[in-house]
Parts: sequence; C-alpha cells; structure tokens
Amino acid sequence: MSGERVERRLAAILAADVAGYSRLMGADEEGTLAALKAIRRELGDPKIKEHRGRIVKTTGDGLLVEFASVVDAVRCAVEVQEGMAERNIDVPVEQRIEFRFGIHQGDIIVEDDDIFGDGVNLAARLEGLAAPGGICVSRVVRDEVRDKLDVAFDDLGEQSLKNIVRPVRVFVVRFGGEAAKAPVAEKTVLPSPDKPSLAVLPFQNMSGDPEQEYFADGMVEEITTAISRLPWLFVIARNSSFTYKGRAVDVKQVARELGVGYVLEGSVRRSGNRVRITGQLIDATTGAHIWADRFDGALDDVFDLQDQVASSVVGAIEPRLRLSEIERASRKPTQSLDAYDLYLRALAEFHKLTPETYKAAARLALQALEIDPSYMPAAGLIGWCRVRQRTGGVVSPEEITNAVRLARRCITSGTANPDALWMAGFSIAVLAGEPDVGLNAIERALALNPNCALAWSACGWVQPVLNRPDQAVESFNRAMRLSPVDPLRYMFKTGLALAHLYGGRYAEAAEWIDQSLRDHPDWTASLYIKVALCGLLDRDDDEEYWINRLIDLIPNATIARLQPTANYLPSGIRDDFIEKLRKFGLPDT
Repeated sequence: MSGERVERRLAAILAADVAGYSRLMGADEEGTLAALKAIRRELGDPKIKEHRGRIVKTTGDGLLVEFASVVDAVRCAVEVQEGMAERNIDVPVEQRIEFRFGIHQGDIIVEDDDIFGDGVNLAARLEGLAAPGGICVSRVVRDEVRDKLDVAFDDLGEQSLKNIVRPVRVFVVRFGGEAAKAPVAEKTVLPSPDKPSLAVLPFQNMSGDPEQEYFADGMVEEITTAISRLPWLFVIARNSSFTYKGRAVDVKQVARELGVGYVLEGSVRRSGNRVRITGQLIDATTGAHIWADRFDGALDDVFDLQDQVASSVVGAIEPRLRLSEIERASRKPTQSLDAYDLYLRALAEFHKLTPETYKAAARLALQALEIDPSYMPAAGLIGWCRVRQRTGGVVSPEEITNAVRLARRCITSGTANPDALWMAGFSIAVLAGEPDVGLNAIERALALNPNCALAWSACGWVQPVLNRPDQAVESFNRAMRLSPVDPLRYMFKTGLALAHLYGGRYAEAAEWIDQSLRDHPDWTASLYIKVALCGLLDRDDDEEYWINRLIDLIPNATIARLQPTANYLPSGIRDDFIEKLRKFGLPDT
C-alpha cells in the first residue's frame, strides 16, 4: 500500500518574534496588543505582500513567513526593521516594540498550508540568536544575497543550536550604516566593587597614521597596568575595555556593562620624536568630567608620561592616596625604547589570536630580547605564544625548549612586572609540566597586580592539575568579573569546564564547554574537553563529529601531536581519550 505523497519545496523561511513580549504585556496588555495590530496593519503585512511573502502562521508574539526568494526575504526583513526603528524614535525605551528576525533557506514539508522541517526549525533558532531590532541568517542566506543587496554581514562563527544536529555558521545582517546587532544573552547586573572601580577605554590614535595604532594601544595597556597594580582600585582588564575600540560610546552605558564607577578615555598623538597624551576621567553616574589633562614629552620620556597619567587618575579618584604608592608600583620596564616598541608590536599581533599572528608575535618579542636581554615581558610573551601554538599542534620542540629557558630566566630574574611573571609561570606549568613552580610565579604576579584578569585565568588553568578544582572555579570567576566582556572569555569558560571536569561535575563541565564553543568554535583546547565529555556523559553519537573537528584543526594530526595538550586532562580520562583517538584510526606518530 502506497502512502500519501509528501509535498516538499525549497523556500526562504523568516521567523520573527517580539523581544520582551511578556514584559510588555505585563506592563500594558491592551496597549501592547493594539500597538502590535497597528504595526501589522501599517508596516508588517504591507511589506510582506510587497516582497511576495506568505504568512504561514502567527502566535501571540511570533510570525512565520515563507518566501520563494531569499533576496525578497532579507529585503523585507531589513525594511521592516528600518521602519520599526523610525517608529520607535520618540517611544520610551521600556515601551518600544522591537522584533528579532531569523532567516534560513532550505527544504520544507508542506501540509494543509502549514510548513515543517529542519529549515523551519533552523530559522526559529536563528531568530532566537538575534538581538532586538536585529536579523540573524544562515550561511546559505548570506552566500545568496551578499552581492545583491546593500547590506553587510558580520560573521558570528559556528553556533550550536538546540535540536539542530550540526553547528550552524551564523551571520548578523548589518544595514542602514548601523553596527551589527549581535546575539544577546540575558544581562546580569554586575555587583559594585567595594572600592573605586575604573575602566580605561582604548585611546584614540591622533597621529593620522593607521600604523601607529599599536603605539596608542600599547600606551593604554601600560597605563592600565600601572593603575591596576594598586590594590585599593578595581580595574577592568584590558581585553574587556578594548571591545569598545573604534566605537562611539556612551560612557554611562559602558560603565553599566562593565560594572564600574569611573571611565578614563583619551588620545595619543605621535609625531617624530614627540608624543602627546590627553586624558579625561568621567564619573559614570553623573557624566561629569572629574579630571582632564594633557601631557607632552619626548619619546625618550615615554615611561614618565605614562606614570604622570596614571598618578593623576588615581589622585582624582581617591585624593587620600599618596603618589609615592604609584611611583613605587610603576617600575620602568626597560631603558630601551626600541625593545619596548617591538614588544608593543608583538602584543598587537598576539591579540589577533590566529596561529600566524602568534608566530609573528613570538618573532617580534625575540627581536626585543636581542636588543634588551633584560626585558622580561618579552620573555614571558614568547612562552604564552608557544603555549597557544602547541595547543594547535604547530610548534617545534626547539621552540618549546627555548620558551621554557626564557620563562625560567624571567622567574629567577627578580622582575616585579606582573605580566612577565604570570606568562612565564603559565609557560612553565604547561610547557615544562611543572605546575607547582608555575603557580608560584603566577601568585607572585597576583600579589603585584590583583586586578590582572589573565593572571587569574592562568591561576585557574594550573590549579586543577594540583588537585584544586574548587579554587580554580573561584579564579576563573574572578577573571570574568574583572574582564566581563573579554574577547578571551571563551578561554575562561573552557577553564571552568576543565575545573568542573577535575571536580567530577561533568554536567557543569558540559554547560561551560558548550558556551565556550559557541564563543570560539575552533579553539582546539575546548575540543579536547568536549570529546572527553561525550564519553563521560554517554553522548557517543556526538563523539565522532567532535573528534573529526579536532583532527581537522590539528595539522597532520597524530597521537604524538595531541598528547601534550591531552596531558592536561585528568589521568584516567586522558587515557580513555587517547585510546578513542587510536581506535578512530589516528596514528601514533
């Protein structure tokens, strides 16, 4: 007996919902319903009709629309969002109705004018990722329309979506000259620190030369470090502050997002051998400018200029602080400006976070050491570069040996530079397999600068190996509080997964590793833990996929190449992990 034939067709599916619908209804049910009807009548339905869409079904706060053309679907979504932005101009923020759109093109099943299938499910998941007023699309949609419409796309990488088997490459549609509306999570209100709190925003490069960006960025890093060494100040880490680079910012919003009371912003102008630093300190609660100043000098005096800015900011926040404290904390890093300049360039390369730029950063740091062998921040940075390179299986034994030698020299040099110490300590723990020696150096760094988020992260990575998983969780939580929007937050989350793995809390570990993979799908350290957790949580169906992902990202993958990073897993779990790879067909060498 033959069954009824199923009707299938290729379609573009648009899923929409109202952001904050329950809140809006709770505040004014009748007003919200009336406003939604007006929007449908005056904007939504006419645009859908204009672009040849078919409304499949509606819910209280949602809408599902089918289009024959993916270009029509995206054009319709953009025009509706632009129309909503205009309607909301004079509406108080708490009363605004904003839509989130998700669009996918795929095969659908048609039954009684309704549509079903993975294509529909995926559009709905994309809609859930979109920010209010934003549009998220799949890669197939981006590829189809990117040269046909006046819009741009920001790549969010591969995202693991609920009930979707494979990760999906997601893009945010950027239109109307606006910055991309990235997916948003529920924002937590950060607790106010029990001491003065400050974020140093990226300084504007006023030199007229894009090549001098590294100098302005390095200046901010040095000022941030000098200020954050003071234990009575809570200072947001550089990586979180730098997420605002190149953006026009509202100081009050930045302060809310980072949980601080004060914001420092400024500019750097470099011309020949002269440099001018301007800065202004703003009370985020009132928007008042507490302090503003300008510092001019020769590049030979650049460290004195940094100290002047740092000292002035501290004095403005807490008049009782003695300037002698920051003078004692702000030890000059090197007497060679050439070595310092190379180190700034190396930092700029490292923060691009690619295998190629880690290699470039290490090369620049080595050049700095050739000029000034006593410049320990460069020695520490080389070790951190090699750690990142080894995670991806692209570092030689000779490079590791040299990095360990430099890290030991850094630790025994007597340096008081906290960045140099934590990077060297982390390198010793990972590359030399000496976690106790490494942790000691990292703790020395934290004694010098308790506000260093990356030092707390390094501490968290080393502690589980020393059977301190609970302390590791505390360290990573401290790192995330100090740098709440850090581009390296995926590293903090992976570390939390490792800590819970060592603590035998596999479900918690899985939650953190999935968050990390959503932030950075291609960081191999996360994939090691993900594969291990598949076995521990009886998720064998997913295991093959994640093993393949890991092998694809490691050049010429072998057991020998993966073994050093796998050594960070608990011993029994590590042995099972290696055996799985061997059974999967991976050669030993």
